[in-house]
Amino acid sequence: MPSSADLHIHTFFSDSTSSPQEVVGEALVAGLSCIAITDHDIVQGVAPAIEAALPHALEVVPGIEFSSEFENCDIHILGYFIDCQRGPLLEKIDLFLDARMERMKQMIMNLKGVGIDNIEFEEVCALTQSRAVGRAHLATLLLQKGWVPNMKSAFEKYLGHGCPGYAPKYKQTPFEAIELIRSSGGVAVMAHPMLTQKDELIPRFTAAGLKGLEVYYPNCMATVTQFYERIAQKNGLIATGGSDAHGKAKSYTYVGKKTVPIEVVEHLRRARAADQGTWL
Repeated sequence: MPSSADLHIHTFFSDSTSSPQEVVGEALVAGLSCIAITDHDIVQGVAPAIEAALPHALEVVPGIEFSSEFENCDIHILGYFIDCQRGPLLEKIDLFLDARMERMKQMIMNLKGVGIDNIEFEEVCALTQSRAVGRAHLATLLLQKGWVPNMKSAFEKYLGHGCPGYAPKYKQTPFEAIELIRSSGGVAVMAHPMLTQKDELIPRFTAAGLKGLEVYYPNCMATVTQFYERIAQKNGLIATGGSDAHGKAKSYTYVGKKTVPIEVVEHLRRARAADQGTWL
């Protein structure tokens, strides 16, 4: 069987229900040769995944997924082969996590203002193994406490933009995210552009140092995938992909559901090496 990689996986250090060890186990069952741990704004899950994979022929790429905002649009930037031990990344992560905690407190206060008074900050924090609390954790509690029938409804009724529970996140532009990834020894890739739907910005991101585009994403029609293959080729970007697995938190996907050939990992590695002379 050809070697393959899943380059978009989360752990319970952000908003997944799976531990790094469980992710590694699922990757081995799926027959993968490589995975990337790409938690939101945190790298705490990388080291335990690498340790769990050591006895096996499984490569773990150190990664991260940064939220950013531009022109009132939420844009996610993935970073691969980042240095998790030193550099500006760790200092910035602390800032992001502090901002996440404050945002969560504000969202809970907002919900109390519309009568949802049985959700406490400590309950939200208990749903993750780190300070990377987010709307998915709050949505889980809204569901568990009977305020909504499903996770989608939690976002549509309470937690989405313009909804009563929403609070703005820490403002980082995609350009800042790309620069942070590069200055941390990594290579930047735009996550799930088919969800972002800001294709006109891709050339600008490319000029700022973006090296890849997440073309292969779960549950996409072939025509959508082909459309983003052409955009990646036009902009000279590496076409990457992954499952965006979140354990039981996302029922539509799982580790290994969407993969790319192992050669994609080598393309990213070479792109990183070519960029290091300027940034490291």
